[in-house]
Amino acid sequence: MDDRWFMKQIVVAGIDAGSSAIKLSLYDGVQMKNVSCPSGWNPKEQAASLLAAALAKQEVITPAYLVGTGYGRFNLPFVTKAMTEITCHARGASYLLPEAKTVLDIGGQDAKAIRIDEQGKVQDFVMNDKCAAGTGRFLQVMANALGLDVAEIGNIEAGADGQQCTINSMCTVFAESEVIGLVNRGITREAIIGALYTSIANRVAAMAAGIQPTPPVAFTGGVAQNQALRRELAARLGLPVITHDQAIFAGSIGAALYAWDALQVS
Repeated sequence: MDDRWFMKQIVVAGIDAGSSAIKLSLYDGVQMKNVSCPSGWNPKEQAASLLAAALAKQEVITPAYLVGTGYGRFNLPFVTKAMTEITCHARGASYLLPEAKTVLDIGGQDAKAIRIDEQGKVQDFVMNDKCAAGTGRFLQVMANALGLDVAEIGNIEAGADGQQCTINSMCTVFAESEVIGLVNRGITREAIIGALYTSIANRVAAMAAGIQPTPPVAFTGGVAQNQALRRELAARLGLPVITHDQAIFAGSIGAALYAWDALQVS
C-alpha cells in the first residue's frame, strides 16, 4: 500500500523551529501535511532529521522551496528563506481558521497577539518575548511544582472541587514559590490549576488589549488544545476564542504557504 501523502512531486516546506518542538509542514498546492518532534538539545539536527524523514516518505529528494520560521529560524542553514514567526503564524492561523480576525499564540518561550486581515496579513501585533510569564514554559514549571507533566494539567478539571485561590505573581520563579506554598497549605490541584489559568489569561488579555483584538480570536500554539484555558481566555477578553486541532502547526503552515507563493513567482 502506498503511504505517500502527496501524489505530486512538487512539494514545498515550512519549518517552525520552536523552543520546545520542531514543526514541519509539507504542501503541494492542495494538501498540507504536518509532523513534529521535540527540539531536543540540537534543534538544527532535529529539524534536518525531521525534514529528511518526511521527504523520504514522499520519495522527494528536496523541497522546491523551504521557509524557516520560529525561535531557531536563523540556525537552519538548509532553508531557502527565513521569515518572522509573527508573519507566518498569522498566515497559518488564517489558513486553519479563515474567520479569525485576531490570533493569540502561546508558545514555549513567548506569547503574541496579532490582528490580521482576511488574507492573514498582519495589521498589528504585540509580543511578550522578554519573560516566560504567560507562556508554555510558565505552565510547564507550574506543572512540575504540582508533581505533574504539563500534558496532565489539561486532563484535570480546574476548580472542580469548588475551592478558590489566587496566584498573584506572574514572575515564573515567584509564582512557582506561590504554588508550592499553596500545595503545602493543602489547597487542591484543581483549585491551583484554576488559579494558574486565571493568571495566564489575565496576563495574555492585558497584552492583547494593546492591539484592540477583533473577534473571533484564533488560539494557537502548544497549549491551544487546553479547553479550560481557552474558555478562561474568552472570559477575560470578552470575545469568542476558537481553535483547531492542528493549531500547534500554525507557524509551519504559514511558512509553507509563503514558500508556495515564492515558488509561483520564481
